Amino acid sequence: MGDFFRKKMPTVSPGTSKVLGAALVTAALALPSLQFACAEAAPDQGVVSFKYLHYKDSQIGDGVSVITGASSAGSSSRMGVNAYSLNALVPVAGEWSIGTTYTSDSVSGASPTYHSSALTKMTDLRRAVDLEFTRYFSNGSLSFGTGYSKESDYLSRSFSLQGSLSTEDKNTTFTLGASMNSDDINPVTLPGITYKKKVYAGIAGITRVLSKDDIVQLNLGYSNGNGDFSDPYKLYDNRPSERNNTTILARWNHHIDMTDGTAKFAYRYYSDTFGIRAHTFDGEYVQPLGRGWTVSPLLRLYTQSEADFYVAVGATEKADPTKPTKPALDAVYYSEDQRMSAFGAITLGLKVSKQLNPDWLVDVKYEEYEQRSKWGLNGNGDSGLAPFGARSIQVGLSKKF
Repeated sequence: MGDFFRKKMPTVSPGTSKVLGAALVTAALALPSLQFACAEAAPDQGVVSFKYLHYKDSQIGDGVSVITGASSAGSSSRMGVNAYSLNALVPVAGEWSIGTTYTSDSVSGASPTYHSSALTKMTDLRRAVDLEFTRYFSNGSLSFGTGYSKESDYLSRSFSLQGSLSTEDKNTTFTLGASMNSDDINPVTLPGITYKKKVYAGIAGITRVLSKDDIVQLNLGYSNGNGDFSDPYKLYDNRPSERNNTTILARWNHHIDMTDGTAKFAYRYYSDTFGIRAHTFDGEYVQPLGRGWTVSPLLRLYTQSEADFYVAVGATEKADPTKPTKPALDAVYYSEDQRMSAFGAITLGLKVSKQLNPDWLVDVKYEEYEQRSKWGLNGNGDSGLAPFGARSIQVGLSKKF
């Protein structure tokens, strides 16, 4: 049961996240910059895996829905991403493991200069390397990780330390971890100028096996960030130089004997000093079909409130989308970034995997995302924003050795 919740929490890389669109940003926003693992014993086999991800987002035409499959006349493409990832996990001496991941992603398309208007073309290439060393003990583990990510205008370095401790019966595991990210931002529009940012994060969690069919988990996270959080590619964007956030993440996995499937549920609450409050609800069902096939449909619901300094679309911009709304003259902080607004979002997905033999596994995952201001929990989003949608497909291949 130790690997039941084995999952890595992605590091939030704001340099690339800024152009990936809300579909990826909001998913990562509520996660601390840490990795979470519950493995209680060193792996007895190594694993090499390859992943390819294609992502495309767009502004959606009036009144149509990508989620419902209706015609999206009037929609316009925005950003596209092609990402490749190579991962390897190697056991060492029965007590250690070394894991490494290399990622390369290329971004091209157009991103709004303000709100959802005035699209500006852009391209970029990011390369990242992550390395993790883990020492396993009879009742726990200790991991040290480091990462390096570089793109034309962004350099990120990260370090993390995490430990887990299990009770004698292995039914309860406690986890404690910390990480640090140090980023340098060099906007191409402001040559010779470097902005810096550091984020310190911590996580504490408990995983409990309730029965042979049920396991639950609760994580509490906190991060403190200082430096430049403004987006240099937005026309009006001046954000506070400190951003702290708190997250609460609860998971419940239930195995169904009748179908041999597993239902997975998760709820995440996020709160930060920008004034954003967010809720994420996840549901996934993993169903083996025989002969190595597995199918996993998923549903994700997301909602957030707007930042305290978000500037809504004004009358002038509604009349002429080429003219941005200007913040009040006495405003200290302001942003017309769509991701700082209040909105709700729905993600539908399906993953299909095939165990080719005991060593080889192939999988394909497709997701459809749609975001609208009126879907927010309180229904008071910025009505001037254009609806936003995205599609992604991921293909993976892994081999044990």
